[in-house]
Amino acid sequence: MLLRFICKSAIARSMKISFQYVLGCVVAALTLLASDLLEAEEAALPAAGSAQVVWQILDYMAVDYAAAVDGGVVINAGEYEEMEEFAATARARIAELPETAARAALVEQAEALVAAVERKARPDEVATLARGLARALLEAYPVVMAPSSPPDLARARVLYAENCATCHGATGDADGPAAEGMDPPPIAFTDLERARERSVFGLYQAISQGLEGTAMASYQWMSQDDRWALAFYVGSMAFTGRDVEAGKQLWETRPDIRQTFASLEDVTSFAPASRGLALDDGEAVALTAFLRRHPEIVLPSPGGQLDRTRHILGEAARQYSRGDVRAARDLALSAYLDGFEPVEPQLSARDPHLMRQIESAMLELRGLISDRAPVPRVEAQIDRIRALLDQAEQTLASGEGGVWAGLVGAFTVLLREGLEALLIVVAMIAFLRKSKRADVLPYVHGGWIAALAAGGLTWAAATWLISIGGVGRELTEGIGALLAAVVLVSVGIWMHGKAQAGAWQQYIADRMSKALTRRSAWLLFLLAFVVVYREVFETILFFVALWSQGNGGAILAGAAGAIAALGLCAWALLVYSRRLPIEQFFRYSAILIAVLAVVLAGKGVAALQEAGWLAAAPLTWLPRVEIAGLFPTAQGLVVQCAVAIVLVLAFWYNGRMSARARASKALAENERQH
Repeated sequence: MLLRFICKSAIARSMKISFQYVLGCVVAALTLLASDLLEAEEAALPAAGSAQVVWQILDYMAVDYAAAVDGGVVINAGEYEEMEEFAATARARIAELPETAARAALVEQAEALVAAVERKARPDEVATLARGLARALLEAYPVVMAPSSPPDLARARVLYAENCATCHGATGDADGPAAEGMDPPPIAFTDLERARERSVFGLYQAISQGLEGTAMASYQWMSQDDRWALAFYVGSMAFTGRDVEAGKQLWETRPDIRQTFASLEDVTSFAPASRGLALDDGEAVALTAFLRRHPEIVLPSPGGQLDRTRHILGEAARQYSRGDVRAARDLALSAYLDGFEPVEPQLSARDPHLMRQIESAMLELRGLISDRAPVPRVEAQIDRIRALLDQAEQTLASGEGGVWAGLVGAFTVLLREGLEALLIVVAMIAFLRKSKRADVLPYVHGGWIAALAAGGLTWAAATWLISIGGVGRELTEGIGALLAAVVLVSVGIWMHGKAQAGAWQQYIADRMSKALTRRSAWLLFLLAFVVVYREVFETILFFVALWSQGNGGAILAGAAGAIAALGLCAWALLVYSRRLPIEQFFRYSAILIAVLAVVLAGKGVAALQEAGWLAAAPLTWLPRVEIAGLFPTAQGLVVQCAVAIVLVLAFWYNGRMSARARASKALAENERQH
């Protein structure tokens, strides 16, 4: 849809384009792109959302069934009726989930749970059935099980006071001013027995979805990071400082524990009552207290992150062999975004060729799964990726060339990313100078300066506040690249039209005073901001990962060298542009902008493919040339070819109209002379 809009609009208005029209193109194209992306996202939401609701019901049953039945006798009729309703609801919702190879088995497990509740089975039996079904449900319909970074517990304390203390009490004792007369009463987070039964993930689900039949409303309006932070905070209220200290000693003296808790997901899914470690009850409570107060302790090293990637790939292979293509595809995407991508910048600084090999291999794996390739072929591709991951682990663990890698990595990344933005900004500045419209220059300078400031805030956020997830990163880069490409296609066609003999002088005389209105000036601000921030965003995420490995002096030296090189390039381009005749300036600028539009179109498609928002059909014969935005997929190649065709046709049309105008002018001149 977006591509059709670009083609139709660019050709139809190639000779009549104005800056106001470009703004219209941007708004309409962005609207269409957002619509396409939202449609894709909404199509993926129902299964995950329903699975999370069912999981929450099962988790609630595992904890609260004991309050309804004891020794085969109903001890609380209201609670028991609720358990019957929850079991039936879970069975019905599972039956309505999208068809997968695992759904029939899930329905059977749900039937067993319903039967156990009906015959008033022991609480431990119902808890085992509910938790087993919950685990199987998440295996069949994967959902996000952990935050992308350690939660901000200081912020969670503020959020709790503002949103939760009214009911649950300032200290979590369920004695808030609004708790009186509430039926059922609010949960007491300081209740140790209940805390032993609840995982952080279960608390997160309750915060996100709310609890039906209670006063607990959904907090979906909060950011995902805030909800996770609240879950960790309330999940630690039942434990004392002594528990935390005991848990710290366990962590420091028990290697088996450190191996078991290799990621935040391991922490969020752990509850003392369902422990699988060789721990007594007191040790399980202490470990839970420590990990919930200090979740940052499990931050994975590169080796641990690659282990996680291997684990997710193994699960993808298992699901694919069972015939669950959707789950396998989701897991293959998670293996890249949640597993490999966090160490991608570090590997890129040391062995960029190996990094690209792994990235391409994972893209090819997703393509094979989507095409429903034979199981042996998919498993062979996973084995190939594992072998590449082994090489990556050796490269990252070797420590060789750390200082040099930091210096070269910082220099090349900043220079490569900065050059794209520099060329566009310099073209705009030179254009305004040629047009004698220096009064609009502050908008361009304001755009790129604002982008650098926003980049600084992104650096601070990525360093101290949050970890920007893989999907967020790729979507930001992809949408930014496609938006910039839309603008550049339009501007490139316009500039080429003004490169024709006499066209610029006529334009200056007739329209320049009207063309660069305040709205158009803000468009230049927007274009400068988008193209610069996109490059700054990608560069910052690379630098954050690189900085975490040390060698800060080398990184700063590399960045300083790149900044100096970019400054020299900007000076040379501006000086050269002043000396060019106006027609040549517009012709060269149009060609440059057209090339950059094709490059950004390719990068935008690739980023959305890596985020899993666009399909990817790998082309093994096509080389990968990142500087040209060329990635070996059919979709990316088609989009780039389409953009190039639009530009070529528009340039041809401009030339044809110019030739006709010159011929008409010559004919009129001859008639006047005779």
